[in-house]
Amino acid sequence: LAVKLAEVCLASRTRNGGIMSIAEVQSILRKRGTKFRFSQESSSTKTGNNNSGCKYSREDIITAIGKLSKLKSGFKIVQVGSTTMVVSVPTELDEDHKEVMTIAQEIAGGITVQNVTRKTGWKEERAKRALDLLLSEGMAWFDKHKGLEYYWFPSVWRDGLSSTEDFDF
Repeated sequence: LAVKLAEVCLASRTRNGGIMSIAEVQSILRKRGTKFRFSQESSSTKTGNNNSGCKYSREDIITAIGKLSKLKSGFKIVQVGSTTMVVSVPTELDEDHKEVMTIAQEIAGGITVQNVTRKTGWKEERAKRALDLLLSEGMAWFDKHKGLEYYWFPSVWRDGLSSTEDFDF
């Protein structure tokens, strides 16, 4: 499972900057299927159809990421607001970065420096510094619309989709 997780994370890194929710990882892995059985077997696995119903529990993924983290490859689990995220890059996310991503999660769309300063009470320089690091690492996307600068977080708004929706990659 650790190898499959690494493959999924590395393949999606250019799109999400190396951070994605466990729910998104589970969806991708469920689509890919496997011959192995983990803590939760689905009925389709029992009937021999291994490609469409394999289930990987949250605990399976957390354990596998823990094993990958021992390799010092940048893999780790972080909590961003109400979402558990898999990080697959060696960037250190501090509390400011997590707070910015939590705000993006709450807004469920693009955020501005003003959104961050209003919500946190930070000075503009602090908010801009946190946003700029996330942007430079590819975890955020930048857009300028009608004179406003927006930062988008694909890992956060992908997580906003319902858990029953499939991701198309």
